[in-house]
Amino acid sequence: MRTTGSFRRGWRAGWGMAAALLAALLTSLVAAGCGTAQGPVVTVATVGEATARRMTLVRTVSAEALLYPVHQAVLTPKISAPIERFTVQRGDRVHRGELLAVLDNQDLKAAVTQAQGTYQQAEAKYLSLTGAALPEQLRAAQLTLGSDQQALDAARRTYHSRQHLYAQGALPLITLEQAHVTYTQALAAYREAQQHLQRLTSVGRQQMIREAAGQVATAKGQYQAARAQLAYSYIRSPIDGVVASRPLYPGQMATSSTPLFTLVDRRQVVARAHVSQDQAALVNVGDAATITADNGITTQGRVTVVSPALDPNSTTVQIWAQAPNPGERLRPGSSAELTVRVGKVANALVVPNSAVLTNSIGGTSVMVVVNGKAESRAVTVGLVQNGAAQIVSGLNPGETVVTTGAFGLPSGTRVRAAADGAAAAGRS
Repeated sequence: MRTTGSFRRGWRAGWGMAAALLAALLTSLVAAGCGTAQGPVVTVATVGEATARRMTLVRTVSAEALLYPVHQAVLTPKISAPIERFTVQRGDRVHRGELLAVLDNQDLKAAVTQAQGTYQQAEAKYLSLTGAALPEQLRAAQLTLGSDQQALDAARRTYHSRQHLYAQGALPLITLEQAHVTYTQALAAYREAQQHLQRLTSVGRQQMIREAAGQVATAKGQYQAARAQLAYSYIRSPIDGVVASRPLYPGQMATSSTPLFTLVDRRQVVARAHVSQDQAALVNVGDAATITADNGITTQGRVTVVSPALDPNSTTVQIWAQAPNPGERLRPGSSAELTVRVGKVANALVVPNSAVLTNSIGGTSVMVVVNGKAESRAVTVGLVQNGAAQIVSGLNPGETVVTTGAFGLPSGTRVRAAADGAAAAGRS
């Protein structure tokens, strides 16, 4: 019984396999007969399609850039002195003119006091000279001249009188000669007094005033220099910003070779990028720019600098763009993408960039759908931007091009548009 049951099950399985093979053979014969009667099977490729259209393209220049703060100050003292105290810490926000540190300045204060006293003395002498000494000297010279004038007149009258008496034989010659000597001495004294008054009223007075004024100016300069030295001991912020560095501590010696502070103003950033000479020729100061950081933060600004000279190492041109730093989230020293809008191409014929095929020798072409068939056509490509390619020649507006599935597609192949716009490799 077991043998008979096994035989029946084996027979049934063999008969089922034979039936399946027979059905497959009949299906093949039917298909072959249909093909012979209706012609060969037509292959249709499912592809993505798009229509060539006109639009305005924005011409841009893009490059990798480094970010810098809009203002940065490295503060080093002008004098060498121990640090007495700091008023800010690293990371503190400071304002222009705010006191940041004080250096030991006791000797400088003493020098200011001494210079101030010298200046006050020189100023007092000048005021005394111009207000009292010179007028008194001038008045004395005028009185002396008047006295000498009277003495000269008296000596002249005496000399003339004795000349008359001597001519009449009433006086001896010696008396006449004495009168002449007296007259000559009075004349010399008068002339000396006259010259002295003239010097006081013209050259001498001016020179004395200039000398006194020079002494005042010298003393004032020394006083101002002492005050400046004292002011150097007070370190103040030249900008609004944040304390980025403060390497020293109170008690250490501050010198002109070691910075006390590094301050940065991050309210705005400057992106500095290097571009080729051809790209730099398109960029102008004032062009709109977009700065995109690695963390995705984007800010809008303007080009502020286009270097007039090439970088000697890379033969490129450096351009700067300044933009606000929202929330100060852009950190100086980090990299970013700088995109400068340098112009527009109006009424450009555009297709998706994926529709453009490039051969091994650099030629470009697109697959154009004509009467349901894909035909290869050579085109000239212009500006490529944001996934769109400008077709300069070889294509007309309104023509349909294959965007996906065109690679390796033979020219003349029947195509149909994918329902979801994606490329499919199926055939029917």
